[in-house]
Amino acid sequence: MAECRKVISLDLRSHFPRDWDSEYLNLKDKVNNAAKEIRYTHILNRVLPPDIRILAWAPVEPSFSARFSCLERTYRYFFPRADLDIVAMNYAAQKYVGTHDFRNLCKMDVANGVINFQRTILSARVLLVDQSLGEERWQEPFQLCQFEVTGQAFLYHQVRCMMAILFLIGQGMEKPEIIDELLNIEKNPQKPQYSMAVEFPLVLYDCKFENVKWIYDPEVQEFNITHLQQLWANHAVKTHMLYSMIQGLDSVAVPSGTGPKVDGAIEWRNVKPRVIKQTSAFVEGMKMRTYKSLMDRPKCQGLESRIQHFVRRGRIEHPHLFHEEEIKAKRDCNDTQEEENTILDKPRKRICVDTEIKSII
Repeated sequence: MAECRKVISLDLRSHFPRDWDSEYLNLKDKVNNAAKEIRYTHILNRVLPPDIRILAWAPVEPSFSARFSCLERTYRYFFPRADLDIVAMNYAAQKYVGTHDFRNLCKMDVANGVINFQRTILSARVLLVDQSLGEERWQEPFQLCQFEVTGQAFLYHQVRCMMAILFLIGQGMEKPEIIDELLNIEKNPQKPQYSMAVEFPLVLYDCKFENVKWIYDPEVQEFNITHLQQLWANHAVKTHMLYSMIQGLDSVAVPSGTGPKVDGAIEWRNVKPRVIKQTSAFVEGMKMRTYKSLMDRPKCQGLESRIQHFVRRGRIEHPHLFHEEEIKAKRDCNDTQEEENTILDKPRKRICVDTEIKSII
């Protein structure tokens, strides 16, 4: 599972009485009040496994939902530059911005009732990661890049599918306009078959909430930073060891000819074309020997077919039937109300209740 910063909400005991919650919420950003509360981050980190760390906490209203109260989410997907065209990838990423139907850029989760695939992307870009640590100048293929995307909500495996298409564009196998084709649902209602990008470089980088003031425990902060520094040192040393090994192999002398006649020896780094395979393991499945254009590939099952499939299995109700039942219920309610008004022969006030149905995303 990919590393990420998540926010969870739960009910815990408190040093403060229940009727003091509103007062405490207004003063939650004051250190004096925070110091009087239970040390939640300290206690939780002592019982959680080392790969899960609590960074901070914040008091919120009882109606708060870590999922549905989130205003926007930012994901980052890290990958090596290798021989990818980063400029083309960044240009293509801009096409994701806006409100679109992303059914061709996600894994359809119809079984859980998701039939609306319209989502809003606020920003999307591909850029180089700052590698100014130390004096060593890394070769371009080993520079790290990231795809950063911010949206109000995301579909199942949406970011990994978006990244898979960007990889095809970066390798020159598809033009940036392929994203326009995939977002054109009227022209292309069925998703072409392609593999997703792998999951380990994907990070949920940030979640934004309204009026949430995070409270940090100094002792826990020191512990978490120490823990992360140790992890970084461990992985940084292993990364440098691998990089040094690659550099060593680059200086190896290999025969410069083929067959029975060998002209001489040449250093591996001078052999053309160079081997640049840093991103070859970043997409699931087997690589095609002969590339087939995305829009010429077999298509996945369409939305209506998927809905019918799960309706037959009794997993979901058909949206049209649900809509008809809702209209009938409102009509019956109106008829009943009119009958009551006639019987009582007095004026009544009718109220409208707005109910929001949230799909699993």
